[in-house]
Amino acid sequence: MTNTITTIIPIHKFGEDDKDYFAKAIASIREQKKLPTKVMIVVPKGSEVKETLESYKYDDKIKEIVSIVENDGETDFCSQINFGVSKIETEWFSILEFDDEYSKIMFDNFYKYATHYDEVEAFLPIVLDANVEGKFLHFSNEPVWAKDFSDKLGFLDNDALLNYPQFQISGGIYKKESFETVGGLKPSIKLQFAYEFLLRMTYYDKKIMTIPKVGYKKTNMRPSALFYSYYMGDNKIRPDEAKWWFNQAKKECYFKQDRGLTYEDEIIE
Repeated sequence: MTNTITTIIPIHKFGEDDKDYFAKAIASIREQKKLPTKVMIVVPKGSEVKETLESYKYDDKIKEIVSIVENDGETDFCSQINFGVSKIETEWFSILEFDDEYSKIMFDNFYKYATHYDEVEAFLPIVLDANVEGKFLHFSNEPVWAKDFSDKLGFLDNDALLNYPQFQISGGIYKKESFETVGGLKPSIKLQFAYEFLLRMTYYDKKIMTIPKVGYKKTNMRPSALFYSYYMGDNKIRPDEAKWWFNQAKKECYFKQDRGLTYEDEIIE
């Protein structure tokens, strides 16, 4: 079936305070004008998360398309996505973080654009970044619609990424075959894994387009989230390490495989 799509929801840690976020994420799927084909929630094998989410009362509109799968390997964000992609049977997949939300027009827009732009292998939404209170912070992924940003209006190319790295992959819709062909996400790339992935996609000439309407609401800097620990936590990454990962992303995009790099291996006293 053409343009079948699975929403993948990767979950590593899930506490009591996260249930409200999850409910909003699931509601944003239920309220779509046109539903995804499947919803796959990826959880760590043997954790209590599976039992918690199995007991969740999914709306009749979507409960038949929801499945929960266990990953018995590494359960960081990148590994959860890679594992989920390996299990799906649809042509496309989307990434929905459990504390984020799709807009109601997300999939309706995707189906329309995918039909018209059959050369595109990844569609990014314009992301509305909000704080934990839901207040607007800024938009992401929208510069492709600025004049002369990319070679082709609306499309993200390698040269543009090298000059402007602030693009997000959550909420994006990706062709499974293309994602696997370029090697998927690289778990060893901390902080800049999304940037490295997009650089790699464009380096291998995969066509990436941003759908020109707000399609995804992202909760920014939630205290228990990964990126909060990178930027705000007690063990936040130092500026020199952040710079190292940024430069490393630009180097690693030439390689399809994850080479297992670590910052500690490169430190010179």
